[in-house]
Amino acid sequence: MGAPDDEPSPPQAVGAGQRQGQGDAAPRRRGRRPGGADTRAELLAAARVEFAERGYDGATVRMIAERAGVDAAMVNHWFGGKDSLFISALDLPMDPTAILAEVVPGDPEHLAERIIARFLELWDGTGGAPLSALLQSVATHDAAARLLREFVERVLVARVVSTVAPDRPALRAGLCGSQILGLAVVRYVLKVEPLASADHATVIAAVAPNLQRYLTGPLP
Repeated sequence: MGAPDDEPSPPQAVGAGQRQGQGDAAPRRRGRRPGGADTRAELLAAARVEFAERGYDGATVRMIAERAGVDAAMVNHWFGGKDSLFISALDLPMDPTAILAEVVPGDPEHLAERIIARFLELWDGTGGAPLSALLQSVATHDAAARLLREFVERVLVARVVSTVAPDRPALRAGLCGSQILGLAVVRYVLKVEPLASADHATVIAAVAPNLQRYLTGPLP
């Protein structure tokens, strides 16, 4: 059932733990609720707060469920686990799990080409608008920036790099992230020509060699 407030007005869609109104109401714990229609949204809101405050490693399924006021089993029910919840909380215009499954298999020396080709296909398929909105929110909101940084370091780039890197995977992951996100900013946010309207083959030929060096080549 709903929260035990006496006021008849419907609950506001505010961030987890930010109840407005009665000062003596518990801001974080509202009692466990059964998995209703709004459980998924409550978990997403709670996850964004926990991941932004504690980072990916610091936030736990138990903490997120507690903040949302539901049983921890609801995380697996709705998202299948912490990784999927984290990705959903980012609201990315792509499915990173599918990207990993598509780009990692194959010749490691052509991995960069597959990565750039797949990202261009995804980004251009949505017109670049969702990605642009995400990147602009990162520039103005610290919480969004931290979430995206955690995503780059732990969910996407680090997992790709770890499959091929001969050494220094952390440095290589950061360099790869700078290349991929830099391309996204210039092409879809700033829309700098001629890169903004260049065809995929041109972009891949220009960017992939540098990305490949970050992945497998010698570093200074």
